[in-house]
Amino acid sequence: MNDQPEEDFAALFEASIKAKPLQTGQTITGTIVAIGPEVALVDVGAKGEAALAVHELMNDDGVVEAKVGDRIEATIVSTSGGVTLSRRLQRGAATRRQIEDAFRARLPIEGKVDAQVKGGYSVSVAKLRAFCPASQIDTIRDTDPASHIGRVYTFRIVEFGEDGRKFVVSRRALLEEQQKVRAEEVRRSLAVGAVVTGRVVSVREFGAFVDLGGGIQGLLHVSEMGWSRVTDPSQVAKPGDEITVQILRIDDDKIALGLKQLLADPWAAAAERYPVGRVARGRVERLAEFGAFVELEPGIVGLLPRTEAGIAGDADLRKSFPIGREMDVVVIELDQPARRMRLSIRAIQHAEEAADARDYAARDDAAASGGFGSLADKLRGALRPREK
Repeated sequence: MNDQPEEDFAALFEASIKAKPLQTGQTITGTIVAIGPEVALVDVGAKGEAALAVHELMNDDGVVEAKVGDRIEATIVSTSGGVTLSRRLQRGAATRRQIEDAFRARLPIEGKVDAQVKGGYSVSVAKLRAFCPASQIDTIRDTDPASHIGRVYTFRIVEFGEDGRKFVVSRRALLEEQQKVRAEEVRRSLAVGAVVTGRVVSVREFGAFVDLGGGIQGLLHVSEMGWSRVTDPSQVAKPGDEITVQILRIDDDKIALGLKQLLADPWAAAAERYPVGRVARGRVERLAEFGAFVELEPGIVGLLPRTEAGIAGDADLRKSFPIGREMDVVVIELDQPARRMRLSIRAIQHAEEAADARDYAARDDAAASGGFGSLADKLRGALRPREK
């Protein structure tokens, strides 16, 4: 059997598609045939390829997500001097008909957040006013509601009816779709020890959750926020902040992050700065039953045991060493690899007593003393405050 008539019919059908006139506002499907620095070319079945701005193929991080050969949906925004496409309707150029087409085709559309209203935000799209629920403005929780006012975002239309009077949009839906596309790619790129930049999603008393991209989150625990003890994580990170961290561990879906690892380690020079016998000024950081923890500098904390505190065994540590009190201590033990240091006040007191005794011996010739009573007088003199 001769297949020529069937082939001719296919060719004629293809030609009829190419001959069909394209109109502004029409939603079409095409194949990406080239991606340049600024413009991508799309085969839409017409004479010559249509042009699409490359930035419309990018995600929020500026990464081009499409590749040559991908099929995409777009809207014709111009046929003058060639076909120009857009995957998102620009808020100033969109008409009510185009908005309706975008809703049916699930195309993104740009809008400007005008004001905060009850339950959400008023968004200006072309000459229409849309409503975005507060929960749909972002994937990040706890952000300042006023921070969105005046911003131009890309939205997904979730409801459009009654000739535009019922017009609901969601930015979160679009962000979550983009996150799903990137999630697997991001997960493959993560490795222990890698330094990455993410966005703080939320802050809790135990640390901060950081979005590393594609909706993948890691926990920056409060203990990893700094070498100095952090009591309030919100002083280090706030929702919406960009932050650079290091990946410490990856256990299934749990990712542990660190910030202090990117800062200079104060313990690296501890042996030179705080050798045994060195007297240093410190501040009481916290208390325990067995003693007080004293911070000599951010990140360098030593233990002042109760037995080295120079107080009575039954004395109340909280009264003797209130949090924040500054005092002089002497280093009596140092284990730099283990980051441990023992401090003492009693040793300073003993040293002062020994110095008093040496001063006494230097001032008075004990061998020339006239007897026991004279020696007792000199001992009493040693206990008096030293002359300034």
